[in-house]
Amino acid sequence: MRPPHTLTPTPRRWHLAGSAAAAALLALGAQGAALAQAWPDKPLKVVVGFPPGGAADQIARLVSTPLATALGQPVVVENRAGANGNIAGESVVKSPADGYTLLMSSGGMVSVNPHISRMSFDPVKDLTPVASAARVLVYLMARPTIEAKNVQELIAYAKANPGKLTYGSAGNGSSPHLAGEMLKSQAGMFTVHVPYRGAAPALSDLMGGQIDYYFDPGIGLANAKAGRTKLLAVGSLKRSPLFPDVPTLDEVGLKGFDADTVFGFYAPAGTPPAVIAKLNTEINKVLATAAVKDRITALGGEALPLTPAEFGQRGLEDSKRFGAIIRERKITAD
Repeated sequence: MRPPHTLTPTPRRWHLAGSAAAAALLALGAQGAALAQAWPDKPLKVVVGFPPGGAADQIARLVSTPLATALGQPVVVENRAGANGNIAGESVVKSPADGYTLLMSSGGMVSVNPHISRMSFDPVKDLTPVASAARVLVYLMARPTIEAKNVQELIAYAKANPGKLTYGSAGNGSSPHLAGEMLKSQAGMFTVHVPYRGAAPALSDLMGGQIDYYFDPGIGLANAKAGRTKLLAVGSLKRSPLFPDVPTLDEVGLKGFDADTVFGFYAPAGTPPAVIAKLNTEINKVLATAAVKDRITALGGEALPLTPAEFGQRGLEDSKRFGAIIRERKITAD
């Protein structure tokens, strides 16, 4: 015998319950639409985790100006460099989850930093992907006086003379550093890593002959075109449109070599989905304009509009890829 307090759902009750749930969803949808229409009603701030002039800073400013026009509110860019972007990330995590404070960072915030440093926050749980902005390539460059004419000759020399060649990077745990270790691992060679505080001083020493090679994140392309560095290969799965005759490392035998990183915008976890959706739509519109696409290409990258879900998934996939080389090579932060 069924207990007296138990009710068996009848078609009538299921109908009423379904109607109530549908009404609740419609109400939430209406609230979200109203929020998206009313938002924003004050200026936005984009916090960049790297110094002025770098790729993240340039992309943030490139997108922020037309985004401000689209949203009808100023978009202010603020640089808070340090700890591979962790300082900026922490400040955004602690901000109100209302869409008015965003983070512009390389994908290393999610894919690299958790593997090499102690963080005060969990970037996967405490940040929400808003929109990717650009896929940033790295370019294998050598000093102009090096005898190697291509990647094969560079690898052959390094293997015949272990420890004699040096390579620079933008710092321990940076994407150029990871690319350098990926090259050493896949080619089976040993060269000495020289970390710098940023890519610019590494490029300067490369042109001056103080180091033998390094992976450039796009700042040295003009020097490569002018012959002040020797561009040997692209650390990507496809060639750069700026240098269509320069092969990828995958093409010259290092199968699957891919050191690309994705730069993009994040918001504090809990930011209303309607606000995230509006930001994603407007940023993707900006990325589709010829002026912005051309400027990102000139920086050595590629405009990469994605949905928030696609952007988040890319971060998780990169975390697996870079995490593997970090563990293999025992890479640590500065």
